[in-house]
Amino acid sequence: MTWELEVCEPSIRFLIRDNDKKFTQAFDTVFRSEGIDVVPTPYRAPNTNAFAARWIRSVRTECLDKLLIINQAHLRRVMREYVVFFNTARPHQGLDQLIPVSKRDLANTGPVRCRAVLGDIIHDYCRDAA
Repeated sequence: MTWELEVCEPSIRFLIRDNDKKFTQAFDTVFRSEGIDVVPTPYRAPNTNAFAARWIRSVRTECLDKLLIINQAHLRRVMREYVVFFNTARPHQGLDQLIPVSKRDLANTGPVRCRAVLGDIIHDYCRDAA
């Protein structure tokens, strides 16, 4: 794992983790030896991890539970494509059903087009400009 950390671009500066007992001192020592600051979340603060937990739930239910991941390269490609979809096409409840990064002009008229995401697991619908 430390070999992967050495070639990671951009370099990792922080590891934010919760206070679960599965994260031992040895776990923290591996990251600290690579110059990464380990930051545990505060005790009795259940909302601290809420945003990360919600994202993990979304990626699992919408993507990973429907695919058989073959290797690390495949996982990276799938996650890269899902993150682009998640940020540029998927509406978010916390943003009043808006898209975080809107890359295209949303047309009100014209035919509706379906775009397959992740090999047709997810469908993205948009209107072509008339």
